[in-house]
Amino acid sequence: MSNNRIQIFDTTLRDGEQVPGCQLNKEEKIEVAKQLELLGVDIIEAGFPISSPGDFDAVKAIADTVKEATVCGLTRSKKEDIDAAAAALKSAKRPRIHTGIGASDVHIKHKFNSTREKIVEQGVWAVKYAKSFVEDVEFFAEDAGRADLEFLAKLTEAVIDAGATVVNLPDTTGYLLPHQMHQRISYLYENVKNIHKATISMHNHNDLGLATANTIAGIEAGARQVEVTINGIGERAGNTSLEEIAMILNVHKDLGFVTGINPKYLYPTSLLVSNLMGMPVQANKAIVGANAFAHSSGIHQDGFLKHAQNYEIMNPEDVGVPSSAIVLTSRSGRAALRHRLSLLGFDFEKPELDKIYTRFLIMADERKMIHDEDLKELVG
Repeated sequence: MSNNRIQIFDTTLRDGEQVPGCQLNKEEKIEVAKQLELLGVDIIEAGFPISSPGDFDAVKAIADTVKEATVCGLTRSKKEDIDAAAAALKSAKRPRIHTGIGASDVHIKHKFNSTREKIVEQGVWAVKYAKSFVEDVEFFAEDAGRADLEFLAKLTEAVIDAGATVVNLPDTTGYLLPHQMHQRISYLYENVKNIHKATISMHNHNDLGLATANTIAGIEAGARQVEVTINGIGERAGNTSLEEIAMILNVHKDLGFVTGINPKYLYPTSLLVSNLMGMPVQANKAIVGANAFAHSSGIHQDGFLKHAQNYEIMNPEDVGVPSSAIVLTSRSGRAALRHRLSLLGFDFEKPELDKIYTRFLIMADERKMIHDEDLKELVG
């Protein structure tokens, strides 16, 4: 694999499905998995097999269905978890077991009532046991964002020695700032002697709205896998958004990184996940929100109509959005009004357009948003 190729690990069906009220049934999960494979995702985290019979069946069904992407199952560092994941993934063409344990002192003391030494021992055991079932084993060091760096380096080195092919260093609580994330990953590359034997992965939460920024910082420091969800859904404030990472790397080609994502499927995939989960996408969501390519202020509309790149750094068609939108409100100018009228077949000289524009502003103040039927009424 090229050193500039970023592996996209999608956890919509695992971490994303942990959003209260957004659970999917088996058939819906299979539908999403097929769409993720079409999108070009490298790894699909299909679920947490030990968590329920339904999740076990869904992971098994996805393992049976997906042909190109790696199918991954999450486990704790427990025998019964790993056994369940191995059984669910048995038919997968490219299976991966994702096992791990808490790495911060907060988790070690207050979640596991353990010690650093025992955590390393349990993590090494889990990787070796998972390795007895599959070749591809990912280890997560939960709450790595708040872990002691020297200890995190020791744990990372130990699990790579045990056979981990990927080491996931999650900012589980969304605590870090981007420069801190870069420093932490850089420290590990400088202090873990076997780090180049494994892929380093980012799994960042969005509690402070920094998940995407932290993921990009991790990539720049050496991480080559990113763990993301469609629409940025997930626990609490959500996860790093797949569409944001894909398009940041696409737009900023100067960074020198590529993914296997086909951008034209981003918007359709966003719609599918939103509809199946009953979770609307906020209108101002980057890339896939309803207003991501909509222009409503007069200054922006005039500039956009003169040259789209005045206000758009991406073509909407490239991400699967049918077209940009000129939205008429009381903040819109004459250029936008003339444009929308011309689309309806009306062409007015400036004096008449000025009169219509005056009436338009009154109507827009009353109705907030003006639609084509309103315009037809306006011009009689």
